[in-house]
Amino acid sequence: MIDPDRFLSDLHALRQFGASGVGKGVVRPAYSDADVAAREWLATRIREAGLMPQCDPMGNLFGLRDGPSLLMGSHTDTQPEGGWLDGALGVIAALEIARSHAHVSFVSFQDEEGRFGALTGSSVFSGAISQDQADLMTAKDGTKLIDARQTLAAGTHIDPARFTGYIEMHIEQGPVLDAEGDRIGVVTDIVGSRQLEVTLTGQQNHAGTTPMHMRRDAFQALSAVNAALNDRFRNVVTPRTVWTIGHVTLHPNASSIVPGRVSFSVQWRDADTDRLALMEAIVRDTIAEIAAQTGMEVALHGLRALEPVAMDPTLRAALEAGAEAVSPGAWRLMPSGALHDATNVARVMPVAMLFVPSIGGISHDFAEDTAEADLVAGLRVLA
Repeated sequence: MIDPDRFLSDLHALRQFGASGVGKGVVRPAYSDADVAAREWLATRIREAGLMPQCDPMGNLFGLRDGPSLLMGSHTDTQPEGGWLDGALGVIAALEIARSHAHVSFVSFQDEEGRFGALTGSSVFSGAISQDQADLMTAKDGTKLIDARQTLAAGTHIDPARFTGYIEMHIEQGPVLDAEGDRIGVVTDIVGSRQLEVTLTGQQNHAGTTPMHMRRDAFQALSAVNAALNDRFRNVVTPRTVWTIGHVTLHPNASSIVPGRVSFSVQWRDADTDRLALMEAIVRDTIAEIAAQTGMEVALHGLRALEPVAMDPTLRAALEAGAEAVSPGAWRLMPSGALHDATNVARVMPVAMLFVPSIGGISHDFAEDTAEADLVAGLRVLA
């Protein structure tokens, strides 16, 4: 039988690894000291639960059963300023379910939050990229992944064929469940994503002596790209489509210098593959057009693509039945606008996902939280 008190106790214990001191916030980036300590603690808990702990070369931590089993889990690394439940909830829920179900195995995937890539651990596990490809990734602080993963005592690759499917429980990271008063969301599909890295190079110059009409200002070019994309996407997108210019580096980033170079990311998400492709064409055409108008040189690189993923009908139906049993009339079917490890795992086995509410829809922030009664309700559905 599941033990909700033990589940909540473990969840709070995991929060102590990298606790920020601000509310329930956590700072536990992949391969950091806090991350390594958390994985060592989890390995002990896995062993106590009667499973065999094993870390693969990437740092994905498994708790394995003999013979075929259903895999459950998520990730335990966090954003630079992260909440205590993002990923951690699915990991600790999986641990609690595995204690009472003899055919359930456990996983905490590594670097889901993208210190080095994006969903990096599950990408290697599923074969989306090789370990050699992952090892070439470098964090923004200059750390190479091949060096970072030496902090973990890794074993051999885990064969996905030993698992019959994968279920991941997660906070919604959005406002729908909380606003509508529902306790459970059964996920129908996970959106696809595209991300392009862009560098525009103009001419660095003196901010006081360079006339406006003679400038090749990289920031003004970026501003024009942003405005044009917002306008040109208007008749293409749906209310579920999102796009973001989220990481910007301006050079030389000084008050009295016309900036000569800007590097930035453009990311867009949608559940329709054709719309993602159309948006990519708009992004590329818009950047080329603005660059020509503003005298910029353009470099485009690093396109990352994740396709939309539909949840497995059989696993999803089981979660729907569990939701109706635990929270009759207070659950809904819904898409996931956030990306999850399940996106990659779907390459090699059936997957399904379960959501519980995020208070105020807040996530990727120290203020992230969920009522403990809702956390336990999700655990009961999973069980």
